[in-house]
Amino acid sequence: MITDHDVIVLGAGLAGMRAALEAARAGADVAIVTKVHPIRSHSSAAQGGINAAIGETDSWESHAFDTVKGSDYLADQDAVEVMCQEAPRDIIEFEHMGVIFYRAPDGRLGTRAFGGASQARTYFVGDITGQALLVTLYDQILKAGVKVYEEWYATALHMEDGECRGLVALEMVTGELHLLRSKAVIVGAGGLGRLYEPSTNALICTGDGYALAYRAGAPLMDMEMVQYHPTTLAGSGFLMTEAARGEGAYLLNSLGERFMKRYAPNKMELAARDVTSRAEATEIAEGRGIDGNVLLDLRHLGPDVILRKLPQIHEMALDYLSIDMIEDPVPVRPGMHYQMGGIKTDVDGATVVPGLYAAGEVACVSVHGGNRLGANSLLDTIVFGRRSGKVAADYAKNTPASTGGEVLLRNEQERLRELLSRPYTGETNAGLRLELAMMMDKLVGLYRDEAGLREALDKLEGFKKRYQTIAVGDKGRVFNQALTFSLELGYLLDCGETIIRSAIVRTESRGAHTRTDFPERNDAEWLKHILLTCRGEEEPELSYIPVTITRWQPEVRTY
Repeated sequence: MITDHDVIVLGAGLAGMRAALEAARAGADVAIVTKVHPIRSHSSAAQGGINAAIGETDSWESHAFDTVKGSDYLADQDAVEVMCQEAPRDIIEFEHMGVIFYRAPDGRLGTRAFGGASQARTYFVGDITGQALLVTLYDQILKAGVKVYEEWYATALHMEDGECRGLVALEMVTGELHLLRSKAVIVGAGGLGRLYEPSTNALICTGDGYALAYRAGAPLMDMEMVQYHPTTLAGSGFLMTEAARGEGAYLLNSLGERFMKRYAPNKMELAARDVTSRAEATEIAEGRGIDGNVLLDLRHLGPDVILRKLPQIHEMALDYLSIDMIEDPVPVRPGMHYQMGGIKTDVDGATVVPGLYAAGEVACVSVHGGNRLGANSLLDTIVFGRRSGKVAADYAKNTPASTGGEVLLRNEQERLRELLSRPYTGETNAGLRLELAMMMDKLVGLYRDEAGLREALDKLEGFKKRYQTIAVGDKGRVFNQALTFSLELGYLLDCGETIIRSAIVRTESRGAHTRTDFPERNDAEWLKHILLTCRGEEEPELSYIPVTITRWQPEVRTY
């Protein structure tokens, strides 16, 4: 089947749906392609809140400086300024859409503190903020008449004379491939967290959007910058929101010490995430951990605060560890959480590929640089989702309809037939995927060095060869998750290679990229972004662009 639209959005999280809504408002015929129901998108897992400088004592300049400092001065400051200036209007618009944000006793919108911020500017709905925004946005796209191809899985972007003109997608319920043509495509497909184990990310976060855009010729930027969240639940990796520390929770070691006083005496538990994660890892490595964890202590907050403002994580600790955080501290450890890098875009979501746009975690504007501040991720999705939707719709107005794509559709049909017909060799998709994820955590995780990164690259090349022999056990076409899992593994391998190659090249420590063999930040040589461009079977092309600095010169970063 071949279907035509003006704008196709890949992904139905906050970035994708906000882009779709704005494109529809601009008069475009818009469709969303999503591999899960929109409300199951990973944006629903965002707990703590969304940042904006709305308060009378706050300013967008303060928010921007905190963001730039948090990024370890790798963020592009012009993009940060756009995000922080436009944040208040987007928060207010969501409230008008129906999001019921927490209100302070005086009736005004209430805030909580988050790491790396100079004042409390995080607006929230308990500890389900992402879910509240997502449900509200889904209502809005339904009202706007946006077509949703739900449980459709993208396998390739359709390129026509160097321009992106749609995509091929697998309709999971039938197993049929379809060509969806368009005048513009916006990638809002979320993160790549399942490249690592453990990770706070859902099983659907497999780097699809990064790899599809990369294969279509869009460079990936800052891919070495992989954020570990300090507080993931022991055993499961579930996110224990930073909002807990924002409300006043302590981090304790086995001696009962609030150890953050040694690492960030001014901010304590509310230092930036990379600083806090490394502090925890140091405590554990030096023998002051508890079975490989530290403790998150909320007991002093009392049941009213915990049950009213943090009900979801209270329930998680009970369900998965049988620990009532009202009575006992909860074991936590650093876990992979967020990819700061992604598809290189400008502030309107445009890539170097005509007709191709990106927004959200899959994109790199770059507003997060070396380390994202908590509660800036939801803001990123909303601001740049909105901007990319408007610009893509405007682009579509002046672009003729696509007339090709049949060859790509046939080639993708043949590729899937070949994958389904492979004989079983004993190698399983699940086994290789777990091996890859454990390797990435061990060698390309919180701490890195030349030898480990070279070993990781060698192992990844071996994984790529083994991937070529993996068979799909289920030969059917209806909801064949074995098939989609296998396609996802191919995307993860692409993402892993770009992260490792970027990490080898950056011979300094900055933000989340900590090289034990190059422990210092090196502004003289590395105040620049690393870009990788796909060259088929050859090694990707490496290139560099300088960091954009508008008003804040790099300083020593302390908390």
